[in-house]
Amino acid sequence: MTISMYEVSVPVFTERLKALSTILAAAEQNALERKIDPQVFLTSRLAPDMFALTRQVQIATDHAKGAPSRLAGRQVPSYEDNEASFADIQARITKTLDLLATFSAAEFDGSDDKVIELKLGGRERSMPGLQYLLHVAMPNFYFHLTTAYDILRHNGVPLGKATFLGAR
Repeated sequence: MTISMYEVSVPVFTERLKALSTILAAAEQNALERKIDPQVFLTSRLAPDMFALTRQVQIATDHAKGAPSRLAGRQVPSYEDNEASFADIQARITKTLDLLATFSAAEFDGSDDKVIELKLGGRERSMPGLQYLLHVAMPNFYFHLTTAYDILRHNGVPLGKATFLGAR
């Protein structure tokens, strides 16, 4: 059985972003219930040299929109990175989900060997699409998704593995 580049990217990004949206809704509700200013969560970070929650969500959505766009040969949409509230980051996730819904499996034909060129760590890199997806885009996406979850758990938001995995 062959698994397509589309199947291992667009549906995975879609389901994980839906789970992230649920996590963020739970966090916003928790802040309200505990009478905590939502900015406490949005600006929290796990360590002083790590990005805050809002930036973690921005970067996760950047990978979720960037990888399929590059693999399908489309222009990568640019977002302003100006989100400052739970509503703003939820809107960013929704915008990314709407974009993901526009991709078709046919757009990914041959993308496993397609050369992907991008800047990583300040330098230009080229690699085949499969290597890019599995060794750059997906690990980065999951890192920022997990870090967002961890920031909220660290702040006492009652989340569990099932929520992270998208159980409804």
